[in-house]
Amino acid sequence: MAASEAIQTISRLTPLADVLVMLDAGVKAVTQRTIDVSAAAGRTLATDVLAPVRPASALALQDGWALSANETLGAGGYAPSPLLRTPLRVEAGQAMPAGTDSVAPIGAVKVIDGRAEALLAVNPGDGVLAPGVDSDSAIPLRQAGERLGNTDLAAFSAAGIACITVREPRILVLPVRGSGIISAAARLVAADIERRGGSAQLDESGRGLDVAMAAESADSIVAIGGTGSGRNDNSVQTLAREGRLAIHGMALVPGETAALGFVGARPVLLLPGRLDAALSVWLVVGRRLLDRLAAARSSENELAETLPLARKVSSTVGLVEVVPVRRNAGKAEPLATKYLPLSSLARSDGWILVPAESEGFAGGASVQVRQWP
Repeated sequence: MAASEAIQTISRLTPLADVLVMLDAGVKAVTQRTIDVSAAAGRTLATDVLAPVRPASALALQDGWALSANETLGAGGYAPSPLLRTPLRVEAGQAMPAGTDSVAPIGAVKVIDGRAEALLAVNPGDGVLAPGVDSDSAIPLRQAGERLGNTDLAAFSAAGIACITVREPRILVLPVRGSGIISAAARLVAADIERRGGSAQLDESGRGLDVAMAAESADSIVAIGGTGSGRNDNSVQTLAREGRLAIHGMALVPGETAALGFVGARPVLLLPGRLDAALSVWLVVGRRLLDRLAAARSSENELAETLPLARKVSSTVGLVEVVPVRRNAGKAEPLATKYLPLSSLARSDGWILVPAESEGFAGGASVQVRQWP
């Protein structure tokens, strides 16, 4: 058999823990850049976000009467307390007048013929926004490595922050064949990259993996298809020829034929051409790769829900396994193992991970149900 016709084979399945260690050691964070706050949803902070002290002085937190709480001691509807002077009306956001420490509701003070009475007692600080409560210049609003949500961005804008510094990895997603399944997997991975703070470049032009690896337009490449031992499978050979093949074969089910390597400093992740296998490897390895590029803090249990398992799940020791589950009567019902049919993926509400050291989970065991992309 000619060298060009050599069949891709897997000599051993690398334990997933070793895959992740190699990935963590070999993948470096991308260069940080400054962007407008309005464009930062999902992005990962490269530096802490600090805001000036806000408010700089005490403000009214509600509409009402600004007064000293001591003047209202013992006041009640049947025993009003006379006030030495008529208090000032303030509106929410207005600076507190000198000598006042609380804002009483509108109905808590009665003014008749120029005489004011308190109809209820208030405490010091009631209705008042104290200095530094909104933001303290010594305490970050969010810290480097955290992924930002829309509420974070609204808080930044309200604090007067217009720009922030983030890491936004550029990931080239390449379906190596034009099949419907591979294209569907590529679109799914690209969408998850965008949702988790990366910039996905979905390349459906039909160019080869070798051409994509020679380009300099991305921080990493995720290629889908061509990792097996079929006559037309050559993605692993291409990576070994054009770059450095680190791993071919991962102890992850589904997804055993996945591969990891580098072209220069850029990581290249090769996903199998089945939807279930591509999804499994992306969730467990690809997301970790994206987090390392963004220098993001670990988010393995992001949006996970703890549920009892409806029935037993069996697994092989040494293999990490992704299992789809659906919620049923307050429990997690496993739908498939090993090969995950499209029907199981569509009917499931999430997935659980069986660790390598486990033979599975007994019925009733508590499991972490993670959301699909």
